[in-house]
Amino acid sequence: MVMEKIDLAKAKTIANNKGLKPGKVKGTQGVQFTKGKNNRLDVIDWAEFEQILKKRGLAIYESGGWMKIMKV
Repeated sequence: MVMEKIDLAKAKTIANNKGLKPGKVKGTQGVQFTKGKNNRLDVIDWAEFEQILKKRGLAIYESGGWMKIMKV
């Protein structure tokens, strides 16, 4: 399975279709997608999510509808 780098607009579409939101791990700058039911994560807005990705040199990759956040 090959992971392909995608832009934020495509990630938003996939996330919306799966009921996912951008989240930040409490007390860190770690980010991931969440359904908003995890006590270890704070749901954040897409602008903050994008800022953290850029600041940390991360990108969103996708394969078969699965998304993963990895170093560029």
